[in-house]
Amino acid sequence: MFKNIAFFAFLLLSGFVFAQTTAMTSAESKAFVTKISAETKEIKTLQSDFVQTKKMDFLDKNIVTQGKMSLKSPNTLSWKYTKPYQYSIIFKENKIFINDQGKKSSVDAKSKTFEKINKLIVGSSNGKMFSDPEFSVVYMKNSSSNIAKFTPKSAQLLKYIKQIELHFPKNQSTVSQVNMTEASGDTTNIVFKNTKINAPIPASEFSL
Repeated sequence: MFKNIAFFAFLLLSGFVFAQTTAMTSAESKAFVTKISAETKEIKTLQSDFVQTKKMDFLDKNIVTQGKMSLKSPNTLSWKYTKPYQYSIIFKENKIFINDQGKKSSVDAKSKTFEKINKLIVGSSNGKMFSDPEFSVVYMKNSSSNIAKFTPKSAQLLKYIKQIELHFPKNQSTVSQVNMTEASGDTTNIVFKNTKINAPIPASEFSL
C-alpha cells in the first residue's frame, strides 16, 4: 500500500516538474526568436479552427465560443464565430468590419484594443511581433511549449490589457494558444486546432 501511495505521489510530483514553466536564457530566447522569425517568413496564409473561453468575475460560468480564423499576409485577418452564435470580425485596410448576426458595421481599427491582439496574431505569422515597440516581451518555456509574454508599455493600453501570452509548441512555428489577461482581471483563452499553412483561402472569407 505504501509503495502504491509513494508511486502515485511520484507521478504527481513528476507531472508538476514537467509542466513547470521557467524563463529562457538569453541564448535560448535569441535562438527561439531567430527560428520563428525565419520560418514564419514563408507563411502567406494561415487557417485554423479555434475555441475561445472567456472568464469574467461577475459570471458563474465561462463563456465558450467556437469559430474559424483566417489570415492572409501581410495584414488581413478574419475571426468568424460560429457557435453558439454567429459573429464575424474582419481586419482589413486599417478597418474593422463587423457582422453581428446580420447587422453589419465598420470602425477604425486603430482605436480598438482588439486591434492590438490582431497585430500580435498577424505578427506571429511573419515574425514581426517580437519587435513590436508597444510591448515588452519575456520568454518562457515548459516541457511542451515556448511562451512569449507581452506586456503593454503605454499606460493607455494598460487600462485594457494587462498581459498577452502566445504559446508555440516545440515542434511548430505557429501559435497554438493565446491567453489574454485584461486590466479588470477577466481572462480570455483561445486554443487553435486543425491549422493549415499556405492553403488557398477564398476571398469570401474576408468579406461580410
